[in-house]
Amino acid sequence: QVQLVESGGGLVQPGGSLRLSCVASGSIFRLNAMGWYRQAPGKQRELVAKIPSGAAINYADSVKGRFTISRDNAKNTAYLQMNSLKSEDTAVYYCNANVRGWDFRTADYWGQGTQVTVSS
Repeated sequence: QVQLVESGGGLVQPGGSLRLSCVASGSIFRLNAMGWYRQAPGKQRELVAKIPSGAAINYADSVKGRFTISRDNAKNTAYLQMNSLKSEDTAVYYCNANVRGWDFRTADYWGQGTQVTVSS
């Protein structure tokens, strides 16, 4: 029904910046909450940032003040601006969205992930 496609990952030096994008397509009546998660090798997937509808944006403590999540509802797109990157930010980043379909049922969807590597 719905696909999420991430882009913008890559290799960057410590202190650098990257911007990730997530485009949703398919049978979408409305996008509810959207978020970014990440998973490093040997670690569990963790929340990075989430931007719900009608609620406050929340960030993981480790990225507060450095990352900014935003969305463009007209384009069904979410963004993650990442500044002052550290080696600890290295992970595969996944986009997540809660979607209300044309049948008014809701479901969660995940993107395929994009690799972010921070290294000198």
